[in-house]
Amino acid sequence: MRSVVFIGMVASLAFVSAAESPSNYQSLSGIRADGDSSTARRYDAALSRCRPEALTPPRGTHETGSLRYSAALRACLYRQGYIDRGSFSYPATLVFDHFFGL
Repeated sequence: MRSVVFIGMVASLAFVSAAESPSNYQSLSGIRADGDSSTARRYDAALSRCRPEALTPPRGTHETGSLRYSAALRACLYRQGYIDRGSFSYPATLVFDHFFGL
């Protein structure tokens, strides 16, 4: 049972994409993070608040290229009001892009 849980946790982190690109995010109201200058400024402010959290253990890690860092950064950005944009969220969903209609 423990091995199944461990495999599930590893698989869930394996499909985490790069977390910092503003073109991958939109606000909760559906406005893209790179849509206009004021939205981009708010996204940059949220990103500057979230990077220290993603860089510190136990939530994140000092390795900015790791999957744990990306997951921590994505979680913090979600709490700040920015969500991933559908098929751009995870590489695995690119296969099912035509089902999402984005």
